[in-house]
Amino acid sequence: MNSHLELSPEVAAALAAGKPVVALESTIISHGMPYPQNVETALKVEQTIRDNGATPATIAIIGGKLKAGCTPDEIEYLGKKGTKVIKASRRDLAVLVARGEDGATTVTTTMMIASMAGIRVFATGGIGGVHRGAETTMDISADLEELAQTPVMVICAGAKSILDLRLTLEYLETKGVPVIGYQTEELPAFYTRTSGLKVDYRVDSPEELAAAFRMQQELGLKGGMLVTNPIPEAYSMDPKLINAAIEQALSDAAKQGIKGKETTPFLLAAIKDITGGDSLAANIQLVLNNARLAAQTAARL
Repeated sequence: MNSHLELSPEVAAALAAGKPVVALESTIISHGMPYPQNVETALKVEQTIRDNGATPATIAIIGGKLKAGCTPDEIEYLGKKGTKVIKASRRDLAVLVARGEDGATTVTTTMMIASMAGIRVFATGGIGGVHRGAETTMDISADLEELAQTPVMVICAGAKSILDLRLTLEYLETKGVPVIGYQTEELPAFYTRTSGLKVDYRVDSPEELAAAFRMQQELGLKGGMLVTNPIPEAYSMDPKLINAAIEQALSDAAKQGIKGKETTPFLLAAIKDITGGDSLAANIQLVLNNARLAAQTAARL
């Protein structure tokens, strides 16, 4: 066990007993939603995982410790501190731990810490990817590289629709990451159920997902597996509306010189304001939907 890794008693007991555990990221708490909805949502997601037969492990860096399983008080702390918590990707991990600082984990660092702890399934909202205009900016999320090398199944609602989804799929193909559609043959686009782009395979049950991931591990294949689970139809947003909001948010970001890891939180907040809060409600529902599927899949693993 890594000396910098700290498991909560609940997570440690579940892993020791061979019971299913689902990892959850903490950037969605600190940077993805405003307080108090961020804390309320995080606790609701944890309860959804318990209700579906698994143990939740919210992952974060607190006081330089890699936490696999946060207490309600720690989740409250992250939620109140909000964007003052450093958004921690792979490049930040060593410095934050050495300095004894806090960090909210992205998809990348959640995968890393989950793998260290022996957690194989991770539920999130949407992954990062290739940003629009990346052919000149080279703005490509570290999430894609992590999926290529870390053996964790990531269940999400697709790549965030602020990205270049076609190039994101091309990058994942180049890296050998299987992109699975849960009960769909199309790549979901976070707020909407379809993007017009095809996934690699369609899978229709948690049992099939578990079998595919188990076989990937038995074959000794490097890397993770990306499962894209469309937002529930009742909460899916109008593609025209959301795309118009994204274009406006991208224009605002360019005018304000927003770049790098600040881009996604800025765009999500701008889209929330533009849509009158509808995108936040959709975000919450898609995370809960992914948590249910992740718990059911982990139980079958």
